[in-house]
Amino acid sequence: MPESKAPERLTRKTTSIAQLLATRVRQTPDREAYRYPVGEQWRSMTWRQAGERVKAIAAGLLSLGLHREERVGILCNTRVEWLLCDLGILSAGGATTTVYPSSTAEECAFILADSDTRYVFAEDAGQLKKLRAHRKEMPKLEKVILIDGSEPTDADWVMSLSQLELLGAELLAKDPRAVEEVVKGIEGTHLATLIYTSGTTGKPKGVRLLHECWAYCADAIDACRLWGRDDVQYLWLPMSHSFGKVLMAGHIASGSVTAVDGRIPKIVENLAVVRPTIMAAVPRIFEKVYNRIVETSKQGHPIKQKIFELAVETGKQVSKVRQQGREPHGLLAIQARIADKLVFDKVKARFGGRVRYFISGSAPLSREIAEFFHACGILILEGYGLTETSAASFVNRPSKFSFGSVGLPMPGTEVKLAPEDGEILIRSPGVMQGYHNLPDATTEALTTDGWLRTGDIGEVDRRGFLRITDRKKDLIKTSGGKYIAPQAIEGKLKATCPYISQVIVHGDKRNFVTALVTLDEEAMTKWAREKGIAKPYAEVVQLAEVKQLLAPFFNEVNKTLAKYETVKQFAVLPKDLSVDEGELTPSLKVKRKVVEKKYAAMLDKMYEGAIADAG
Repeated sequence: MPESKAPERLTRKTTSIAQLLATRVRQTPDREAYRYPVGEQWRSMTWRQAGERVKAIAAGLLSLGLHREERVGILCNTRVEWLLCDLGILSAGGATTTVYPSSTAEECAFILADSDTRYVFAEDAGQLKKLRAHRKEMPKLEKVILIDGSEPTDADWVMSLSQLELLGAELLAKDPRAVEEVVKGIEGTHLATLIYTSGTTGKPKGVRLLHECWAYCADAIDACRLWGRDDVQYLWLPMSHSFGKVLMAGHIASGSVTAVDGRIPKIVENLAVVRPTIMAAVPRIFEKVYNRIVETSKQGHPIKQKIFELAVETGKQVSKVRQQGREPHGLLAIQARIADKLVFDKVKARFGGRVRYFISGSAPLSREIAEFFHACGILILEGYGLTETSAASFVNRPSKFSFGSVGLPMPGTEVKLAPEDGEILIRSPGVMQGYHNLPDATTEALTTDGWLRTGDIGEVDRRGFLRITDRKKDLIKTSGGKYIAPQAIEGKLKATCPYISQVIVHGDKRNFVTALVTLDEEAMTKWAREKGIAKPYAEVVQLAEVKQLLAPFFNEVNKTLAKYETVKQFAVLPKDLSVDEGELTPSLKVKRKVVEKKYAAMLDKMYEGAIADAG
């Protein structure tokens, strides 16, 4: 393998997030830490108040008998209690087992049993019901702690969060330094988190992340100056995912404010109230907003359409100047101010009007979409990492970015590419210890000298920016022997066509490329209404007129592709993909093999009797 470039130096200051929190509470006790909704109102919590709650939860777990590195699960949607419980577990010396709240009862039982979890925080009666149904399969699960509501039955097995905190208060009354002493004794090599990767096939694998993994992320984020103490972060991503967890580390390191609410239908409403300066999101959010903006502009008066087009053209010129580290001047500066006033201020207002930048991760972001938003004066910093690297491995910086890339290595992270296929290999303090109870899978993923085989294919440019070209396992090889990166084509299609919601490019072992497409229900319903078509969505998307509507966009993208890459046929699915149907992971990544298997007949039909040149 080629030698890796020496990593950017990083001064390590943190041993564990529990110790980082204790330091934060001492340094800025009266500054605001969290905002969170209660009913229709938002409330605030200082670092001192957060620290007291965390200490009570930690002491409560110690009272129950939790020992160092023993697992405590969290089965809950993203809310302030998730963060407090996680910090409480870490401050008690335990390790958090994260469980997606969308998991089935069977999946919950597998994860909690496989991880030997002793206690679990469950959000409400609905999540408790899942656990109760499989109690016999989790013999080591001693207690369920209910965050919302109280449970009169199963008193031997269920208690409320408030009861746990009372237990903690009793312990702290007898021994005020009980939690403090445990926190002092935490070492970087102690287990902190077990995150089970959702995967596309088979049982999920438990990724073992140590305290030093998250401590490294906190130090690296702080060194990059991604957060300032006066920033307001809006956090809605699943905390069961490493992307959400690493945002918690960055927040504590900065001492800024985080507004927490994981209810996805509330995102637009909350943006107007929270008015964040920083927000992380998955590409699907930006794709939806982009499609909405473009489609709205096309529906307006011809004069407004022209104004929008001119503003975007001006914005692109401004973007090029700013990508060179300069600010526009002269006539371009005047045009930029006019474009802001007439068009872009309205776009920025959708996000609350104060966003300094967004962070995009978890899946590839189309370069075209990143460039469009920057033309509007909104910077999206794409990053890259895996659960196995504690999420934070690469990120574009506010002052140094390259669209189409996932940025530069985080300080302290090494990268090299495998010479045989360009697979990205990463080594850093954020890399996992291994997979829980899976030594063979661990050996397959980690080299003897600590490099993680990511399974992603990429390239590093002369300035050090990494570009992901595809997933190693997702590469398509046509029957003509040509390799195709489907994600690149999918990104182009989603950026080009405002009606597309999801697209799966298919063609492995086939003689040409096809695609399955789902459409944005709101955009298509509006289109049908304007055409005088009074049919339900499922029937609308099957109309011949819809394929005629989409065909020009496919033709446009095909012109940019090699002949063997072009999409020769496509089919529209009757409904969008969803997490509930098992077609998307909880972080909204498409489970390609699941979708292809589910719609195998539709795919096969596109190849019946068809002959196409794959070369």
